[in-house]
Amino acid sequence: MATRVKDVARRSTKKYVEEALYQRLFRKGSAPQAVREEVDGFLDSRKRAFKWEVGVCVRRMRRQELYRPALKSVIKQSAWILLPNQEALLAAEKYFLDLPETSKTHLTYGALLNCYCREQLTEKAEALMQKMKELNFAFTAMSYNSLMSLYTKINQPEKVPRALAAREDIPGVERVIEEMKRDGRVTPDWTTYSNLASIYVDAGLFEKAEGALKELEKRNTSNDLEAYQFLITLYGRTQKLVEVHRVWRSLKRNCPRNANMSYLNMIQVLANLKDLPAAEACFKEWEARHIHPPNNKTKDSAVTMETESSTDSPNNQTDAKGTKDKGMETQDLKHPKYDIRVANAMIKAYIAEGMLDKAIALKKRAKMRGGRLNAKTWEIFMEHYLKEGDLKMAHWCADRAIKKGHSNGRIWVPPREVTERLMVYFELNKDVDGAEKFVETLKKVQKDLGSLVFEPLIRTYASAGKKFPGMRHRLKIENVEVSEEIDSLLDSICMDE
Repeated sequence: MATRVKDVARRSTKKYVEEALYQRLFRKGSAPQAVREEVDGFLDSRKRAFKWEVGVCVRRMRRQELYRPALKSVIKQSAWILLPNQEALLAAEKYFLDLPETSKTHLTYGALLNCYCREQLTEKAEALMQKMKELNFAFTAMSYNSLMSLYTKINQPEKVPRALAAREDIPGVERVIEEMKRDGRVTPDWTTYSNLASIYVDAGLFEKAEGALKELEKRNTSNDLEAYQFLITLYGRTQKLVEVHRVWRSLKRNCPRNANMSYLNMIQVLANLKDLPAAEACFKEWEARHIHPPNNKTKDSAVTMETESSTDSPNNQTDAKGTKDKGMETQDLKHPKYDIRVANAMIKAYIAEGMLDKAIALKKRAKMRGGRLNAKTWEIFMEHYLKEGDLKMAHWCADRAIKKGHSNGRIWVPPREVTERLMVYFELNKDVDGAEKFVETLKKVQKDLGSLVFEPLIRTYASAGKKFPGMRHRLKIENVEVSEEIDSLLDSICMDE
């Protein structure tokens, strides 16, 4: 302390306050009004003080319940926020909001973040971090420590690296990991290194990612299935096919009752690495282990991926109308636990490699084995047909996806760009009936269709030369406003109104 006092005596009075900050703020006593006036005078002077001085003052203010002056001092100097209750926090927020925009710097944001972290207000802290990211404000050591303290208190220390990674602050992430190693309260586990490896992969630092993955493996002492899945995914993202297969063998050896999700994950990773034969082998292994064939299955009813039909269209009665394929889709062939998600992953892999015939055959096979095709199944095919420019088939698949999602108690809504392309397709083909049926289907899952749907619908009527006298009334009911160009088309469509 003696050294610090000497430092105060020797410092420049041009930049720093002439006397010790403690003496300056309390020279008129400790009455709240007197302290507030001195704090305001200090801040208006725009002179500096040492960080430790601010800490001494704030601690005394806190003891005497002078929260607002304490907050002002801390925000200005970016030292520590020492506010113990909700009333003080509200004062902090009010003071921050009242600051002019030029005073809302990384220091003041960091001080408010410190408030939230201290009071364990996770949602507010994370929202403020996102705002700081948008403003491109740098994080200070105080902010790192605040986050570390927050996530440690709520027993989520693994969130710290991920929060910093969102700011693309790799050195900050590494500092936190080292701090966790030194801190006796927090021991990095496999989830910590899973997050770290993912951060490195996102940043393209594959060598560092591999080092983190090795640490992950060392810490997976309990053979956690989720840890193996993360290893497979992250080794896949680093393009390490050999390591993917090695971890998969370890998973099967140490977790013999691995779930459907393990096979789903493995197939997706192998597909991304373009190892289609291995993905096929993995899928067949899953079927053999989880989808047992019935005892009364005959040669005539056996269906393989290689021999199934390779055609699928709206005219195919099996798919378009949902009729049963006699002699094939019998109750004996079905399996009540067929996880369609695994089949979807394989279907997507086939389509990605240009093997549409195999994808269609597998879709039929899954259905006959008891798999309930879902909206995702049809979405995969829809995306393929859109890419190929086959809008007729894309529309048919989108229609099936909407209806499947709706019938399963869930909602599947086509992406905005898909809806736009399909409506243009109807317009170009002057297909009013097709457009109206699609609009009717969309209304089942989407309340407000807006001008995105109704403007091309109006253009479709106009290009087809068809009338709709009640179109203006319909737009009013739907609360849709159209452009001037479309409004002029309404005159020709609604001539008989």
